[in-house]
Amino acid sequence: MKMKKKPSPLVEQIKKDKAAFTVYIVLRLIVLVSLVFSILRGNIENAVLCFATLILFLVPAFLERKLKVTLPTVLEIIIFCFIFAHTILGEIGCFYVRVPGWDTMLHTLNGFICAGIGFSLVDLLNRNKRFRFRLTPLYVALVSFCFSMTVGVLWEFFEFGSDRLFSTDMQKDTVIHSISSVMLDPTDSNIPVEVNGITSVTVNGSELGLGGYLDIGLIDTMKDLIVNFLGAVVFSTAGFFYLKHRGKKNRMVENFVVKVDGEEEEPLDDSDLG
Repeated sequence: MKMKKKPSPLVEQIKKDKAAFTVYIVLRLIVLVSLVFSILRGNIENAVLCFATLILFLVPAFLERKLKVTLPTVLEIIIFCFIFAHTILGEIGCFYVRVPGWDTMLHTLNGFICAGIGFSLVDLLNRNKRFRFRLTPLYVALVSFCFSMTVGVLWEFFEFGSDRLFSTDMQKDTVIHSISSVMLDPTDSNIPVEVNGITSVTVNGSELGLGGYLDIGLIDTMKDLIVNFLGAVVFSTAGFFYLKHRGKKNRMVENFVVKVDGEEEEPLDDSDLG
């Protein structure tokens, strides 16, 4: 008699939440189909992206199992969708180029999500009776904000490094029609010289045909950091008021609050919160 194979611990961890498991299965099937098509077409780069996506889908369950915590359903679903939106839709589906604002939307969401994760990690320590320190709501919100911005900056470092080392274009270029630079000052007096109304640029004798000057990644990087900042501010502010008035319902923040499996948490009183 053939014995039934026991599911892996990670699969069992994912199955515990039906809503998150359903989203996981649907997105995983789409990625698998994309992987097959990429292999058949000989597109190794897209195949690697698909494989990496499948690995990333396992990260939430892996963290839950190793850290013995429970991620909220909404947070898990958002993480799955965010990974899918970046790798499959953004990179393979070319949404970053074809859909206006796609990159901006994801970076804003990244700022929001990372602030939520940072908030939840610090809040876990605040509520855990084994730790004897207490941070006020303002400090928790500040740490949440700083965590999000740090992740955003590190991602921009990664994009810059990839573009310089592997000649990719993760820091998307922007067509602009005016520049101001001290490099154009013939007197070397550190005076910026403006050039306006740029409609064409010639490189090595060839017209680029973009209708303007090509900015190499700077505007895209600053825009990404600004929208990351906005997402971080929104969640950090919501987190501050959630802690300040703990006990009142705040579904948005509660959907990011991680719980420790089987561990008693010490409720905060007003003296703890300051």
